[in-house]
Amino acid sequence: MKKIGLGTAAIGRPQYINIKQDKTEDEDLDVFRERGLKVLDTAYEKGVRYFDTAPGYGMAEQLLLDWVQTKADDSIEIATKWGYTYVANFDPKATIHEVKDHSLNQLLKQWQISKELKPYLSTLQVHSATFESGILQDEKVLNKLAELKANQDIRIGITTTGDNQIEVLQAAMDTLVQGIPLFEVYQVTYNILDHSLTTIADKLLESGKRIVIKEALANGRVFRNSSYPAYQAMYDALEKMAQKYEVGVDAIALRYCMDSINPYAVLSGASAPIQIEENLKAFNFQLDEQELSILKAFSLDPKLYWSERKKLDWN
Repeated sequence: MKKIGLGTAAIGRPQYINIKQDKTEDEDLDVFRERGLKVLDTAYEKGVRYFDTAPGYGMAEQLLLDWVQTKADDSIEIATKWGYTYVANFDPKATIHEVKDHSLNQLLKQWQISKELKPYLSTLQVHSATFESGILQDEKVLNKLAELKANQDIRIGITTTGDNQIEVLQAAMDTLVQGIPLFEVYQVTYNILDHSLTTIADKLLESGKRIVIKEALANGRVFRNSSYPAYQAMYDALEKMAQKYEVGVDAIALRYCMDSINPYAVLSGASAPIQIEENLKAFNFQLDEQELSILKAFSLDPKLYWSERKKLDWN
């Protein structure tokens, strides 16, 4: 079931940039960890085999490592990232949650842990590649990534964020090491409100790249919220489709990504077993052309989309 994978940010740290529907929080980390394991178990039992994690997601990478060692299933595929360190120490009042560092030292340090995910590890991604971090011009880092790609039999990818993510994707596609394209996997924000990926998706797919969709629920903005009166028509359309297919709005939003882009995987950000079960109802139906057209009309200018996202709190 490669079309929907599980992103593990929400089961690795109690706070994430999101509009949280359920405001209750587990302060006991043991309880939080056990719930995360149940999410992994539920996803696996329901057929999910693609899991995405990162050291910057709190306990997520270690949680996934502990969990996958109980399996003997070579259909499991894990993608991890490097470049962020989680520094909030699970403190809900923390003002800084993560620190970015795209240096060679950081890559080498985080690889020492991430490599333990093998043989299930298929992909190592630059976590939130930007022009500002200098990652796409750092020859030492790029050469090391190419070395890992060749010697460890893994794919190298990037994840992007921000209103210029398409420019970053294009630069990544043009990044060569010894004349060979380095990046094969592109994890990109795409959803009903941000369609910027469509300007480069065909080019990525035609060149054999993998597209992995993140933030398919627009950090919770696809759910009805009185703080966004301009989205009234979108909420009405989503809820009408959800009623028609007897699923939640989340399943409609995920299905939209599956039907409009044809990605390798769309990531669920479920933080509880019931959420992954609801997300996977996206497999129970397919949106028709008219419905896709209706939802495409709600696309925002990327600058507006990301301006709104920056105002979201860590919940």
